[in-house]
Amino acid sequence: MKTSAIVALITLVIAFGLAVFYFLDTSGPAVSLSRQPGAVSARVDIGLKLRDTGSGLKALKVALLQGERSIPILTKEYPSGVKEANETFRLPQQPGFKEGPFKLQISATDRSVFRFGAGNSTEQAFDFVLQNKPPAVVVISTAHNIARGGSALVVYTVNREVERTGVVFADRFFPGYPQPGGFYACLFPFPHNTPEERFIPKVLALDRAGNERQMGIYFHLLPKAFPKDRIELSDAFLEKISSEFKDRFPQAATPLEVFLKANSELRKSDSKILGECSRKTSPVPLWEGDFLRLPNSAPRGTFNQLRSYYYQGKLVDQQTHLGIDLASLSHAKVPAANRGKVVYADDLGIYGQCIIIDHGLGLQTLYGHLSRIGVKEGDEVQKGQIIGDTGDTGLAGGDHLHFGVVVSGEEVNPIEWWDPSWIKNNVTDKLEAGKLAGTAR
Repeated sequence: MKTSAIVALITLVIAFGLAVFYFLDTSGPAVSLSRQPGAVSARVDIGLKLRDTGSGLKALKVALLQGERSIPILTKEYPSGVKEANETFRLPQQPGFKEGPFKLQISATDRSVFRFGAGNSTEQAFDFVLQNKPPAVVVISTAHNIARGGSALVVYTVNREVERTGVVFADRFFPGYPQPGGFYACLFPFPHNTPEERFIPKVLALDRAGNERQMGIYFHLLPKAFPKDRIELSDAFLEKISSEFKDRFPQAATPLEVFLKANSELRKSDSKILGECSRKTSPVPLWEGDFLRLPNSAPRGTFNQLRSYYYQGKLVDQQTHLGIDLASLSHAKVPAANRGKVVYADDLGIYGQCIIIDHGLGLQTLYGHLSRIGVKEGDEVQKGQIIGDTGDTGLAGGDHLHFGVVVSGEEVNPIEWWDPSWIKNNVTDKLEAGKLAGTAR
């Protein structure tokens, strides 16, 4: 083959390759934002993701357009070979950038030879509204009397849509729920193990722009004492527990070791499940009136009772009992304490065969140590409806019902919810006040 023919063939191949590349890479980089168009504040990060799997990224420009004014926010050049990039920026806080509508203009180019080497460009504008003022919160309820291990309800209004709202204290958050009357209701606990000096509840409202407001609540702490109990562990009881839990702790060498692991480790996993169940709550109350207790029953253990466990005269463990044990006849029929929806019906660690019923606003009741479960998850139950039978499953030393009340995953004192006057003064009347305030607006 002549040299001229070889040169012509090589030239043709190169030209064909350039043509293919020219026509294949004709689109600009893909652009996506972490926030949807709408309200946004200068206090939150905005994430920007760029992607170009062809020739790769070359340059980025981000600018803010408001009226006739353009404010540069981010300018960046990328080295060759960069296919993806994640950028984070905030809106500028400077004179002239006012609250109200604006556009976020994004221009990204790649390294394509398209357009005579200028590359492909992506030009996108996103519509936002600058909103830097935090939401206004008005607390409607005035008296919040709460004892350790007890519950309280706060009702309040927020002047705009929120991303997150509820009560915060001691690094804990308990959600509030919108009510039909145009207000929010948040049922929150005073956890049994929270130091009094850290229990300073405040209403939090975080709007969709990222602005946050915290509003204090007037509250009064009621003194409350709790009993202690000494429990002697018998070999018969330990053998019973070992037979039920040995498969979960195969490394435990003795029945006592099985008991100690179950009494400690299962409590932690049970607590996580209570938290998961709390997220299945109705945003509005499902219950009606006060809550029923097991008929013809006697208490065998109370709430927030510090239990010291002894074996052969030696202290081997201490745990806090967070419910009320009620003893009646063997395999007694267990009624639902109030109207609600079953969110759990299965084995639950120390509670054995267990049912959890949701009553709305994060309020749930727990029925433990059952010998029979007569409902399933998703069932709607009425107040007084039989849901199962008492038993001695789980960490139970005899046939009884462990009855618990849970507020947004935190176990609280059930006695309050058996008291019609307490419910009226601390819950029902406040919900009615919220409705009246909503009507008056």
